[in-house]
Amino acid sequence: MASSAAQGQQIAVSDLDIPQLSDVRRQLEEELNHLTNSFTQLKQAQSKFRSCIENINEVKPQNKNKTILVPLTNSLYVPGKLSDPDNVIVDVGTGYFVKKTRAQALKHYQSKVEFIRTNLETLQETVQKKQDNLNYLLSILQQKVQAQAQAKA
Repeated sequence: MASSAAQGQQIAVSDLDIPQLSDVRRQLEEELNHLTNSFTQLKQAQSKFRSCIENINEVKPQNKNKTILVPLTNSLYVPGKLSDPDNVIVDVGTGYFVKKTRAQALKHYQSKVEFIRTNLETLQETVQKKQDNLNYLLSILQQKVQAQAQAKA
């Protein structure tokens, strides 16, 4: 019970000493790095889903029976013929694939892009708040270091 009461207490950053401020700074920097990496990964995922939308738009009825390059991996393509331009296979995650119409697939990927967009906005706000907190903490730390240096002089 005492630990939950201690967690509820708030301490002013200006009341911390230099080593404590350094620890908080290191923690904030780690959180900021983690959030920034997450932001980058979400942007990459959004880019992949947009690429899927572009690919679906290339599957057209007029391309039926034309030879196309089918991706087996990111860098390996094999020639194939487009036999069913009305349907596509969609990766729905964890190794599962589902046959969908082009319209259903577009809707699926557009909803993914939108979902990531809202998460990116939220994450960007969080990153900005963490950055503001870090900047404030750094200014307090700098003031304390200068005050300590002046006291020694």
